[in-house]
Amino acid sequence: MNTTSSLLVAILAPLLGAVLSAWIRDASRARRVAVYSSAVCLAAGLAAWGAFVSSGTDAPPAGTPGWPAAWLSLDQLSAPLLPLAALLWVFTSLVTPRGKLQRFSFTHALLLEALTMATLACREPWGVVLLLIAGAMVPLCELRFRQQSSRLYACHMGLFSLLLVLGQWLEDYEGQARFTQWWAALPLLAAVLIRCGVIPFHLWVGQLFDTASFGLALLFVTPMLGAYACVRLVLPIAPDWMLRGLALLSVATALYCGGLAVVQREGRRFFSCLFLSHSALVLVGLEMVTELGLTGALCLWLSVGLSLGAFALTLRAVESRRGRIDLSRLGGLYSSAPLLAIAFALTGLACVGFPGTIGFVGTELLFDGVVEAYPFSGAAVVVASALNGVAIIRSFFQVFAGPATTTAVSLQLLPREKWVVLSLATLIVLGGIFPQPGVRSRHDAARDLLTHRDTALVEEPPHSLQKMDHHEGNHPHVEDSSDR
Repeated sequence: MNTTSSLLVAILAPLLGAVLSAWIRDASRARRVAVYSSAVCLAAGLAAWGAFVSSGTDAPPAGTPGWPAAWLSLDQLSAPLLPLAALLWVFTSLVTPRGKLQRFSFTHALLLEALTMATLACREPWGVVLLLIAGAMVPLCELRFRQQSSRLYACHMGLFSLLLVLGQWLEDYEGQARFTQWWAALPLLAAVLIRCGVIPFHLWVGQLFDTASFGLALLFVTPMLGAYACVRLVLPIAPDWMLRGLALLSVATALYCGGLAVVQREGRRFFSCLFLSHSALVLVGLEMVTELGLTGALCLWLSVGLSLGAFALTLRAVESRRGRIDLSRLGGLYSSAPLLAIAFALTGLACVGFPGTIGFVGTELLFDGVVEAYPFSGAAVVVASALNGVAIIRSFFQVFAGPATTTAVSLQLLPREKWVVLSLATLIVLGGIFPQPGVRSRHDAARDLLTHRDTALVEEPPHSLQKMDHHEGNHPHVEDSSDR
């Protein structure tokens, strides 16, 4: 099976599962369909990644005419992101507790999975725009289905959709040499700020976790499609001064949300602040536009996607046993569920790059890249990461420390939950012990992104070249990106 066929299977499998689950009234059978559909999607994503690696050739450049070269292809950036996202869907469906089967919409989750797979497999700018807008509609349907307030989320996603369409239209219009590039990049940059929850557009994330189901909310945010939009739509065309401004906003968001996570008293709000801080750290690395900074950001993207998703699943398991998590008092849950406490600590420490976990190398590379480019921003990034670590340690003690609680029902992990915890722990530890393959892959992806950005920025409209020749009396010299 080649890459294109595998990608089609990865998209169509959850889409077919969504149709089937919509007709199934029994929640247990709907969960079984969701697990099987996501497992097929995971297998297809791994097959597509393997076919891409074995081929040894990069994907055709975005904008290549014809189907499916421009609309359905992989490159160094997106190849590992598809199986990572599919893995989160498999585990989320698998560990959904029986008490929440009726309240968790597997149809919405599978539809969101299909749109996420299609987005990560698309490199055509207009395809990315349309798929991002379609994906943002799924949580809105979930909120309406649960009869929850959706005004705040709808306002943010409506503005996000409008700015995406406007920015991409301006980019196409600018291609006719009628505007300069920053006109097109500005609306796209604002759309990325909204989708990533950068301050002051961060309120919708907390509201989504409060009102939607925990499972769908974490599946919507954890793949970090806002960062993917930044790489595909903003990074190739945005000038350096605009990226520096976005980096400053991202640093401020990482610090602010890290501080909020330390003082949160409710579990879902705590996780939303933790996610916003980590997402902002990934954006900081992407906006450095240096090989080291980009490599660190892409490594952190993968590690945070895995470890933060695993941490969210442990929080969801605690919530299914104790209700909404109250971080203002000691829970005393350790004696009743020691394995859950170990999973909570391991996944939480992996989020902040504890040595020996998958996030350690990526965090170090990000720190080095940011400090090398902007020393003061590098110090702020270190402080933000430290705040996240303090927040995770505090939450661990608030949930598991204190007097032991006795209940008539066992709080131990179920067999399928133990299997998921063991699998996630294995991936987190193996990624920390053997980081070389992942770092090498992310380094190649960073080099490709910088090459494409340099190519886009040095291309000038024909009339501009003629004007330069007229004034300077020679042909403009284009510096090769390899000489930098």
